[in-house]
Amino acid sequence: MRTSYNLLRSRFRRCHYHAAAYRSLSVVFAKPDHHPPPVVPSFPHPSKPKQFVLLAFNDHRFPCHRSFFTRAKAAQKIEFNDRHSQRAVKTALWCNFLVFSLKFGVWLASSSHVMLAEVVHSVADFANQALLAYGLSSSRRAPDAIHPYGYSKERFVWSLISAVGIFCLGSGATVVNGVQNLWIAQPPENMQYAALVICGSFVIEGASLVVAIQAVKKGAASEGMKLRDYIWRGHDPTSVAVMTEDGAAVTGLLIAGASLVAVNVTGNAIYDPIGSIVVGNLLGMVAIFLIQRNRHALIGRAMDDHDMEKVLHFLKNDPVVDSLYDCKSEVIGPGFFRFKAEIDFNGEMVVQNYLKRTGRGEWARQFREAAKKKDDTALMNIMSDYGEEVVTALGSEVDRLEKEIQNLVPGIRHVDIEAHNPPTEIQ
Repeated sequence: MRTSYNLLRSRFRRCHYHAAAYRSLSVVFAKPDHHPPPVVPSFPHPSKPKQFVLLAFNDHRFPCHRSFFTRAKAAQKIEFNDRHSQRAVKTALWCNFLVFSLKFGVWLASSSHVMLAEVVHSVADFANQALLAYGLSSSRRAPDAIHPYGYSKERFVWSLISAVGIFCLGSGATVVNGVQNLWIAQPPENMQYAALVICGSFVIEGASLVVAIQAVKKGAASEGMKLRDYIWRGHDPTSVAVMTEDGAAVTGLLIAGASLVAVNVTGNAIYDPIGSIVVGNLLGMVAIFLIQRNRHALIGRAMDDHDMEKVLHFLKNDPVVDSLYDCKSEVIGPGFFRFKAEIDFNGEMVVQNYLKRTGRGEWARQFREAAKKKDDTALMNIMSDYGEEVVTALGSEVDRLEKEIQNLVPGIRHVDIEAHNPPTEIQ
């Protein structure tokens, strides 16, 4: 990550007497084993020789605008470790197409209302898997000027559209069909074919469900979450959507089989449309669950409390950080986050770290030589150069904090650190 300091440097040149920079100069002349004494405002007396009294100016006398530190990375294609999700989607896509073909043939032969509900269910499932597959592909597009954080949230968008499709096409159509035929239902014909297709579909959908469950388990393990927590709060919606839809499909087949058995045993055809209504309500519950889950991700859900606490604990215990303000996080993709914080930096520690790397003696020598000159030009030039070095040192500390935050929580792909300027009372 590279930091742009042009704005900061131009502001610093216009604010030579910025108090934080001048207080940090006292570190140059402080004894290595002692902290510099508290700064007391003072001004040079005309009869006294020139001293380094400029180091003691208070913040409110020479205010400067707040500095912002932003990071920019070269656009690159976002890579996800989602082979398990891809496998689950592809398996479900082909299984749903095969099941649809079987159900459609049996519905033409039997005219069963519950089989029509299952045909509509398979059509909805096939369309939804196609939407999920498209979401997987489009979410890998590289960031651009319009979408600087990438397109990884497209997974949530297409999962939400898929859930709406389940609710409207799957749930709505099957419930309406069942209600319309409650009082005019006739016993289905060729029920033996319907039973065979239900058994075959159960095997196919069951195999797809097993693949989806394995994908969810792998996703939960990769994020260090329990299976139940991952289903509700996991960052990859695709495998969860496939699992819930396949689970609803298997349950729907059991309901369809039970309704046909009831019609065959009792001779009462009303169990056929009742089964259709039950399947429709099942699909509605699945759709509401998926809609709610993806809605939370799209409106800006924060990352897990455990990860957030690790980052905040690290920052609070870092020597260059005095205080933290307005710390926020947001999920920007499956397992990817953005973290933002305003930090009140400890200028003394920033300068001490810088002097440890570059050496204290050379700066002290330059300041002493500048102080011997009759005018302030040399002193102002060296202070301006030193101020730029302080800004660069602060940028180095920001880089260090960002790298350590990303090492602490690898899912954090973007770190936005802003230098906070606490308000001061004007005396």
